[in-house]
Amino acid sequence: MIKYTREDIMRICTEEKIRFIRLQFTDITGSLKNIAITTSQLEKALDNKCMFDGSSIEGFVRIEESDMYLVPDLDSFVIFPWMDAPGRTARLICDVYRPDGKPFAGDPRSVLRSVLDRAAKMGYTFNVGPECEFFLFKTDEDGQPTTDTNDKGGYFELGPIDLGEYARRDICLVLEDMGFEIEASHHEVANGQHEIDFKYDHALRAADDIMTFKLVVKSVAMQHKLHATFMPKPLFGEAGSGMHINMSLQKDGRNVFDDPNGENGLSKEAYGFIAGLMEHITGMTAVTNPLVNSYKRLVPGFEAPVYIAWSASNRSPLIRIPASRGIGTRIELRNPDPAANPYLVLALCLAAGLDGIERGLTPPPAIDGNIFLMSKKELEEKNVRSLPDSLKHAIRDMTQDQLVRDTLGEHIYNKYVEHKLHEWYEYTTRVTPWELDRYLVRY
Repeated sequence: MIKYTREDIMRICTEEKIRFIRLQFTDITGSLKNIAITTSQLEKALDNKCMFDGSSIEGFVRIEESDMYLVPDLDSFVIFPWMDAPGRTARLICDVYRPDGKPFAGDPRSVLRSVLDRAAKMGYTFNVGPECEFFLFKTDEDGQPTTDTNDKGGYFELGPIDLGEYARRDICLVLEDMGFEIEASHHEVANGQHEIDFKYDHALRAADDIMTFKLVVKSVAMQHKLHATFMPKPLFGEAGSGMHINMSLQKDGRNVFDDPNGENGLSKEAYGFIAGLMEHITGMTAVTNPLVNSYKRLVPGFEAPVYIAWSASNRSPLIRIPASRGIGTRIELRNPDPAANPYLVLALCLAAGLDGIERGLTPPPAIDGNIFLMSKKELEEKNVRSLPDSLKHAIRDMTQDQLVRDTLGEHIYNKYVEHKLHEWYEYTTRVTPWELDRYLVRY
């Protein structure tokens, strides 16, 4: 990662003829926000003097306490390669502060920083590698998105069947121009579905990268007259989009999950981390899978996990241990989807894993067969629980997990639950096309 000083940024903006700076931050739902300034205001921004109205942002504050300040993370400075005219544009990711100089409790980035600081005091560095899936849809004559895919491809398809490969190629090139190290890109299982994987990084930077990734994918797709969506399940009968999270802990320069003499090559800390995730996952699910639509992906038969189990040999359970060992030893959590707020997801994953390590928890035996082929009786005999099957049930489980509440903090926890309960109410009171098709003529 490039380290920038205040002077570096001022100089680069002059040399590269940067005209606009986007000061970016994220609300509690995971939506990217920004205030755009011209370079005439850059010095003010670098002095942490850019203010905005926090009462206008989902989950922030009431109007009587609305003043907030944006504090740029200098190392997040990057130029947007796809925006050249009439003036070049760069961005800075910002932390949100109160007027009294204290971090704002409703800033998701601050929540992740807090858990990372706790891990650092234990000697740990948390590294994350996400696997982000998305769909590409055609747009209509007005440029509005449709649900018509632009290909009929499947896993690892190539052109001319994979008609999205040109957009995916350009996305990868833009990401590399912005400093990403792209490890792989390919067509996914559903028509119009794609995946681009980038190299693991420190968790805070990984969360920043996920937000940047989504912006780039949508922006480049638009140039191809396509609409990119990270909606978890946009098409009935097709696989949904996930955001698998690969995680490892480093301590004194080594991967603490790795133990050549341990069962499955895993350390006691790895098993504690797995157990912590399994204990708290139902309380985390409203954050890892935040939409009503998320639970239409979490159903048997479409590769998404449903059952709370782990394995080092197959992909059907919630948690998988990929084959790589040594420095590459990692834990893969498979239920999160790309609509989730990555800062909150990673904060909860780390908090749950650390809880498992600190309490010396051990996970139940691994499920090494295809869990989707097991009968209800077999699952009950193995004490295998299920993830919540709706946003309503996920919110219920969230309110019963004190670690989730403590990790998010009272402000975000209360605002998040309130927002999601309203979302569920809005959904349950709507009359859907399915209801009209089924009932309008019959009754």
